[in-house]
Amino acid sequence: MSIKQWMASLSLLLASSVLYAGVGPDELVKKTAEDVIAVVKSDKDIQAGNQDKIFKLAEEKILPNFNFDKVSRMVLGKNWTKATPEQKAAFQQEFKTLLLRTYATALSKYKNQVIEYKPLRMEDGATNATVKTSILQDGGQPIAVDYTLEKKADDWKVYDIVIEGVSLVTNYRSQFAQEIRQNGLDSLIKKLAEKNGASSPKAG
Repeated sequence: MSIKQWMASLSLLLASSVLYAGVGPDELVKKTAEDVIAVVKSDKDIQAGNQDKIFKLAEEKILPNFNFDKVSRMVLGKNWTKATPEQKAAFQQEFKTLLLRTYATALSKYKNQVIEYKPLRMEDGATNATVKTSILQDGGQPIAVDYTLEKKADDWKVYDIVIEGVSLVTNYRSQFAQEIRQNGLDSLIKKLAEKNGASSPKAG
């Protein structure tokens, strides 16, 4: 996994922790980041690389505030509308597991990075927002991280992360579209399942 993939997965983990209903997008990002970091710092099993515990934490903290349905549609693009209900369900299961595996890896590698939050610029009544942050790390340049969120009812949910100008959604869409063009959606689902592996914990 490249440094950008790792930082992207860590960033999404930090942006998608326990549900904070009714708070603004910037407050959501900050509160959840602090919550996840506190858990990692206090849990010796996670620090020691306990995979079952890492997966459980990732699944419980990520999914509630992550607009997974929107991301699935965006990642597959026009291929989503062409897919059967069975293909959609199978893709979402494997894609969700892939993301959880990636986030769990990032979680296990957390080493006291510091997050700097930029002032939020958003019009009153807006239903989309971008929260800009920088991840500061010892011995390295700050990494710019932008969270894209959408408001549904009273809750904000993350649906994309842009790391140093590279969109997580666009990155996956490009990878998946190539496989679908060459071999079809069923082949993509099969390869995701193989990558996830039979022994990896599955998302519920």
